[in-house]
Amino acid sequence: MPKPLVVINIVGLTQEQIGPHTPHIARLAAEGFARPMGTVLPSVTCSAQSTLLTGLSPRDHGIVGNGWYFRDQAEVLFWRQSNRLVHGERVYEAAKKRDPSHTTAKMFWWYNMYAPVDWSMTPRPSYPADGRKVFDSYSEPAELKDHLQVRLGVFPLLKFWGPGTDITSSRWIADASVQVMADHAPSLTLVYLPHLDYNLQRWGPNDPRIALDLREVDAEAGKLIDAARSRGAEVVVLSEYGITAVHRPIHINRVLRKHGYLRVRREALGWETLDCGASRAFAVADHQVAHVYVQRPEDVATVAELLRRTDGIELVLDRQQQREFGIDHERSGELVVISARDAWFTYYFWLDDRLAPDYARTVDIHRKPGYDPVELFIDPHLRFPKLRVARRLAQKLLGFRYYMDVIGLDASIVKGSHGRLPDPSREATDGPVFISSSKTIERDAIAMTDVKQMLLQLQFNRP
Repeated sequence: MPKPLVVINIVGLTQEQIGPHTPHIARLAAEGFARPMGTVLPSVTCSAQSTLLTGLSPRDHGIVGNGWYFRDQAEVLFWRQSNRLVHGERVYEAAKKRDPSHTTAKMFWWYNMYAPVDWSMTPRPSYPADGRKVFDSYSEPAELKDHLQVRLGVFPLLKFWGPGTDITSSRWIADASVQVMADHAPSLTLVYLPHLDYNLQRWGPNDPRIALDLREVDAEAGKLIDAARSRGAEVVVLSEYGITAVHRPIHINRVLRKHGYLRVRREALGWETLDCGASRAFAVADHQVAHVYVQRPEDVATVAELLRRTDGIELVLDRQQQREFGIDHERSGELVVISARDAWFTYYFWLDDRLAPDYARTVDIHRKPGYDPVELFIDPHLRFPKLRVARRLAQKLLGFRYYMDVIGLDASIVKGSHGRLPDPSREATDGPVFISSSKTIERDAIAMTDVKQMLLQLQFNRP
């Protein structure tokens, strides 16, 4: 029989943060061990989680970022949810082969839909034909979300991402996970707690307000640790990346546009949208890494040289150089670009804010052709932001279509980012962490690609 195991993914946690503000996590580390964990490029949620669960690099599991350019559709798509996009054997599949009685609960980890697990839940709003957005979730089995939402209320999506984020969503996930453990006793429980990620990006890792976030997420982790230990489970706490302080947004698509590589479409209502299929080159920005898709082979070297001369860009990797970093996959751009430690990439492609697309001023993670951390802020230039939000929410409650245009276009407001590989001397500060309640799997150095086998060893007491 496999030993029960609970894996808690606390996004943004580093070894340096473990201390007086995290008593539950610190106690777990003292009981077992803690190590900085080597990561993968790009060090972002979808790529890191896929590596943690498969033991493979992005070149092998295919998740080259939180989104990429789907060449056959000529579209950039972010935050897809189908588990079938991930290649390679997951840890729960390997465990099932070892013991057919093994069961898994996957609570809010990414690529959750259609994962071959026993219980799972992930945010999944409904979109009626009248254009509204109705908060909801997707679960397996289908009735799981109903059971949990009867007990806990509808999952608080507005607290999961956007300017309203706080501990509420992580608390809901923790409570739901404790309930699933009590009701079903999974062999393996995977829990995602995103809370630290928000203010680390808003304010940066050195802001004193982060101490409160550490205490809040530690309380939720403590709830999970206690529930796990009460049923004799081992516990692993890990993270996907650390956050570094930034002050330089790089508008990489504006650079490509000014040099004639990027094309836009002027829409009927007056704004511009990115025309990927017609562009000779454009970038899919993802924190401190950008995939640059170059349509013509003869342009690759010229575009690479242009980007190497761009302030804030540290590395430009062609296909051959991508092999060294384990990101040479067909989904990757012809060029993969990495920012300096204090910089990050915006997706902005317009040259005049009056021509910015309608989604630019909203929280719209699926239509934006790149990641946008400015969505964590209400536009500071709005005169009465609370009144505008209240009006939009009233429209929603009354069943009207509404336009939540409260996000600004000043990227300099973002103070924290991630995605690049941490400098070797700063792994405890800038990189993810691995903590185990058991010393049986302790080792001096841990790579993210090691985690799958370490979890299996912890459950089955053998490599």
